[in-house]
Amino acid sequence: MLKQELRARASLPTLAALVLAPLAGPAPVTIARLQYDGGGDWYANPSSLVNLLEQIRDRTGVQVSSQPEDVRLTDPDLRDHPYLYLTGHGNLRLSDEEIGSLRGYLEAGGFLHADDNYGLDESFRREIRRVFPNRELVQVPLDHPVYHLFYDLPGGLPKIHEHDGLPAQGWGIFLERRLVLFYSYQSDLGDGWEDAEVHGDPEELREEAFRMGVNLFLYALSSVPSR
Repeated sequence: MLKQELRARASLPTLAALVLAPLAGPAPVTIARLQYDGGGDWYANPSSLVNLLEQIRDRTGVQVSSQPEDVRLTDPDLRDHPYLYLTGHGNLRLSDEEIGSLRGYLEAGGFLHADDNYGLDESFRREIRRVFPNRELVQVPLDHPVYHLFYDLPGGLPKIHEHDGLPAQGWGIFLERRLVLFYSYQSDLGDGWEDAEVHGDPEELREEAFRMGVNLFLYALSSVPSR
């Protein structure tokens, strides 16, 4: 464990330069939380993204904002956000305009992390079929960089909460070999990022959740096309 941490810390300046190089402008980058209609609680886990941003800044040295930004798919500045986060327990419903905007965002270099907070699965899969009707969600292989970019997670997506008792599953959609969408299912990363007293998760589970979150965020930044 110590050797892994030392290797990670030794690579911080190089890593920070790598992930920030494609981004234009001096403003710190942040996580964009997707606001959507349909009855789902897109605002769930209010402390999760604040905590994740703090961990990203402290662990990697990448300059990030202290607060996430709530965005809609129709917002004109959507493409300024390299990491779009979607969560909730209920129904997700997107308009035709939003479907087209999400498709354009992902094709232009954006990254969507959908985090099932238990109950989102059916509507999420339905809407993603509308976004990419000719592409299927596939299991992200365990050797993919999203599991190894900063922290080595050889077992893949960590299992944080019980849900249906199924193993945690990392699903994705690839466009020309680039992972543009990561769907964390049967895991509940967002609950693992919440303040410790909210769910009472043991520290080792919260640590696994944060490590996965750091990897996802850095992958999103490192895959932004050069401008």
